[in-house]
Amino acid sequence: MTDRLNDPGADLQQAARDHLWMHFTDGSAYADSEIPVITRGEGPYVYDTRGRRRLDGLAGLFVSQVGHGRAEIAGAIAEQARTLAYFPIWTYAHPAAVRLADRLAALAPGDLDRVFFTTGGSEAVETAWKLARQYFKAVGQPTRHKVVSRAVAYHGTTMGALSITGVQALKSAFEPLVPSTIQAPNTNLYRAPVHRDDPEAFGAWAADQIEQAIVQNGPETVAAVYVEPVQNSGGCFPPPPGYLRRVREICDRHGVLMVSDEVICAFGRLGEYFGAQRYDYLPDMITFAKGVTSGYVPMGGVIAREHLMAPFREPGSMFSHGITFGGHPVAAAAALANLDVIESEGLLENVRRNAPVFRATLEKLYDLPIVGDVRGDGYFYGIELVKDRETRETFSDDEAARLLRGFVSPALYDAGLICRADDRGDPVVQLSPPLICGPEHFEEMEAILRAVLSEAGRRV
Repeated sequence: MTDRLNDPGADLQQAARDHLWMHFTDGSAYADSEIPVITRGEGPYVYDTRGRRRLDGLAGLFVSQVGHGRAEIAGAIAEQARTLAYFPIWTYAHPAAVRLADRLAALAPGDLDRVFFTTGGSEAVETAWKLARQYFKAVGQPTRHKVVSRAVAYHGTTMGALSITGVQALKSAFEPLVPSTIQAPNTNLYRAPVHRDDPEAFGAWAADQIEQAIVQNGPETVAAVYVEPVQNSGGCFPPPPGYLRRVREICDRHGVLMVSDEVICAFGRLGEYFGAQRYDYLPDMITFAKGVTSGYVPMGGVIAREHLMAPFREPGSMFSHGITFGGHPVAAAAALANLDVIESEGLLENVRRNAPVFRATLEKLYDLPIVGDVRGDGYFYGIELVKDRETRETFSDDEAARLLRGFVSPALYDAGLICRADDRGDPVVQLSPPLICGPEHFEEMEAILRAVLSEAGRRV
């Protein structure tokens, strides 16, 4: 096996079939077709083993903010590896983690200034829950352990994060999960059960459902509410006007911590460093990952308000949690270099300037009968597909699987666009391009989407 892989003419396809267990991939998906193998990236494009170029319209997996092949980030990684490749931040510190924590605290809103590093988003979500639980025990409220999250919301795959996740299809195989999680309605205005024509009223209703969940379960038992600024799973649900500020007020009223899960939405995806800044609310914790390094090295973490650290300053006290590779020196160096690129190239400004163009370009697709809704914010959009636009009739599970996985996803890839065709909820196509993209890339996306979705509509 080793000799085969070291051979420049190695059969990567066969090696992948024999040994690579791909994530979230139907085991029979490539029984009769070639496994896509991406070999390199440059800017917003990636290339496969045959040299074919594709526009990375999903930024890898909502990750690659600054694009592929950035020599300055690779250089920072190499230099850090030569200087100090690894050391833990258990009891010790090292300069890269200190500098990154300091920088993130300066970028975060309000008094969110204490940074706990992990290696990814699921770990960050679990860290926030563990912190909430131990914090409340430390301040004399030991019965607070429950979490409220939203229907169809995805928060990760580790057992705690999966328990908070609101996608039952992802959870069933692993039950029983961690107890004490509660779901409230999400902010899908297109499928709103009430106030569909009044976003502000719908937002007030949706926020009040979170309060109702807290009250029904006993405020003295609820530790935290988890929200994404723009909910990913289900297809990019932006918050209605005033919704997130109302959730903040509800959490304050009942003494509950508000966790802003920004694993996707942070570091420019919505045109600000954090979604909390985009929508003007102050959470107690922000979870982050993905875009902090643009994927050059895995990293995640939690940024917490200072009051959450206070009980752990007492002699003999500590947050009883740690991760071997949290705050890894090489990852921290990559993150610092990534933030330098975001700042020096004005990528937040690029998103703010071009977001209306991105939306308008995607909204051209409304002339296709299969396109029911175009929604999102910044550089983060979903296109919901429907059987009947007038009635908003959706597809059955089998129909959605055949439509998305059987045709739309491979057809988009073959046509030169990487994006996400997802049926966790109603069927959607998601787009999350690198922040370096501009109108010419949006036009390229729209042209490919138009051709493929037109054919999908004919097949329907």
